Amino acid sequence: MRKLILLATMALAAAVLPSALASAAQAPAPAAPATTAAAPTAAQLLAKTNSCKQISNGKYKTDEDVSAKTVAVCDANGAVFWKADMDIDCDGQRSTQCNENTDCCYQDDTAFHQSDGKPLNAAKLPYIVVPSSSSIWKYSSSQLKGGGSCAVIYNGKVEYAVIGDTGPTQIIGEASYATAKDLGINPDPSNGGTDSGVTYICFKNSTVSPIENHANAVSKGQSLATTFVNNN
Repeated sequence: MRKLILLATMALAAAVLPSALASAAQAPAPAAPATTAAAPTAAQLLAKTNSCKQISNGKYKTDEDVSAKTVAVCDANGAVFWKADMDIDCDGQRSTQCNENTDCCYQDDTAFHQSDGKPLNAAKLPYIVVPSSSSIWKYSSSQLKGGGSCAVIYNGKVEYAVIGDTGPTQIIGEASYATAKDLGINPDPSNGGTDSGVTYICFKNSTVSPIENHANAVSKGQSLATTFVNNN
């Protein structure tokens, strides 16, 4: 009896198998996963900043102790940009890197705050500083605001940051400890920074939420940078 059942089972399998194999052969192959377009390179972004449609009423100094005003704010489709130096902003939450002992000009607050109400953490969060509004330029008039998305370019590298603080009305070119560190610039607030070669591109009508989430800043920044390159 067992032999009869076994033979019957084998016969049934032999009849079904060719049909199953045929169906499998006709089934479409699974779709390949969608690929994400690569973010623009530093060179691609810089190529769109070769000419300047100046929107600032005059120019900015790069440091307090220099007299020459050399930096203009330039308009573009979907963004504004400027080319300057980078001074180190260590304001905000106290940390090993940023405090009264490491920075002679340390302040325990930033113009814009985290989602929990605390100041930003300059040692951890890549952010840039825009000049406070003045007769030279009002960042809000260019559709920029706290938490706005920016691309910072230096020495072939791109860092995506947020607008995190405001600075003097006559000076431009400043970013957080974390921004400088990620770009390979000496981030020490007492002797760090770089005198030139930094391009700041800030995207109009953009917001990174929450402001302290750097992963969100990178994702949004890359998307906006792609649009910037395509539309300029």
